[in-house]
Amino acid sequence: MYRFTNHSTEKKNPLMGLYHIVLAEDHLMVREGIKKILSERADLKVVGEAGDGIELLNLLNLMVQRPHLVIADASMPHLSGIEVIRTIKASFPGVKVMILTMHKEKEYFCQALTEGAEGYLLKDDAPTELFSAIETLREGKTYVSPSLSKEVTMDWIEENFRNGKD
Repeated sequence: MYRFTNHSTEKKNPLMGLYHIVLAEDHLMVREGIKKILSERADLKVVGEAGDGIELLNLLNLMVQRPHLVIADASMPHLSGIEVIRTIKASFPGVKVMILTMHKEKEYFCQALTEGAEGYLLKDDAPTELFSAIETLREGKTYVSPSLSKEVTMDWIEENFRNGKD
């Protein structure tokens, strides 16, 4: 079941507007943990939650004010985070999508970015990188987990510069 979150006491950063986030994660404990971490920042507000891709799309359709960002697990039931990216981008073009996942395989990463995700954060990196990832997206840039970006960069170098040139 999806939930709207309404906070009666709201801490605000006077230098920056409130950034609205929807969380889509099928594991409630993980979702609650992410929400708790995000609550440490006065300028970030979780405005909705979903447990799968269908709930996420239904929630977005019901929201009067669209969130700035959806943080979605890549592997949710019914519709995965990867599968909903295209629909979000077509129906809600102003909403950014960051995939939060355990999948380190390049195929997942490439599919997420091809579908239109602005960010790809590995759960292993999330404790130290979550706020950095969000800030990168807020600045209009693409975010890729550091451990994955190194691997992708090395693969690209191998394919484009060293292939048969050693």
